[in-house]
Amino acid sequence: EETFGPVAAFAPFDREEEVLERANRTETGLVAYLHTADSARIARMSSALEFGMVAVNRTKITGAAIPFGGMKQAGLGREGSRHGMEAYTDLKYVCCDVS
Repeated sequence: EETFGPVAAFAPFDREEEVLERANRTETGLVAYLHTADSARIARMSSALEFGMVAVNRTKITGAAIPFGGMKQAGLGREGSRHGMEAYTDLKYVCCDVS
């Protein structure tokens, strides 16, 4: 079952690849929290983490303008923001010559 509540799990690691593999192996992917002062690590980890949202050096991540949603068993799609409406729309392209 997915843990729902305030949980802080800390685990030491030697290599980024090790911790990424461990984190991405989870069945759910709503939000990941990353704490580091290394801007290159922020870029690498944010891109490689398979989560719908990544919070860097903070705990509050939601708000009205935020596309809230996860990956894997944490859900598909987004709610909130303009991205929340995309699931309910269909894009159509019309190309027309008018004489």
